[in-house]
Amino acid sequence: MDLLSAHERAMTEFDRRVRAVPPDGWDAPTPCSDWSVRDLVNHLVSEQRWAPWLLYGATLEEVGGRFDGDVLGDDPTAAWAEAATAAREAFTKPGALSRRVHTSGGVIPAEEYGWQMTVDLAVHAWDLAKGIRGDDRIDPELAAAALDVVRPQVAQWQGLGIFDPPVNVPEHADAQTRLLGLLGRRR
Repeated sequence: MDLLSAHERAMTEFDRRVRAVPPDGWDAPTPCSDWSVRDLVNHLVSEQRWAPWLLYGATLEEVGGRFDGDVLGDDPTAAWAEAATAAREAFTKPGALSRRVHTSGGVIPAEEYGWQMTVDLAVHAWDLAKGIRGDDRIDPELAAAALDVVRPQVAQWQGLGIFDPPVNVPEHADAQTRLLGLLGRRR
């Protein structure tokens, strides 16, 4: 699966869960121990708002703290929709994936950044589904593509606070279960 197809599917997976958050569900816990449903969505909205800036060449210093704190306001679903649309447009703009972007890990190819964002969207779609007690199945082809991206990088991510340590999963587990296990999620 190519990056833009995977990114679109991951956006769809997360969007579906955001739109399913019940009015009284924003304070519910998620598998991310420090985050409520609202905190999780806030994290993803902030990330999506960063994407156009980074893809258009801004440095971390130029973006600064403009997306720190609560970026959801009174309508988290609308905030998500606006941020997701802007990020998607930035990723699909001709030439966007051939650039290099500034990240907290250094300057990296935009395609690598796109895969990081895609994996984050997919895994957090599962986290959000768990938080709202919704359907936690992720598109199988997306899960397989994300697993292929994550597998070679897991060791270097350990100790950075990005994900919990991997958990053991059955050898015959599907791609989603293996992906979640590599990133410290327990089904």
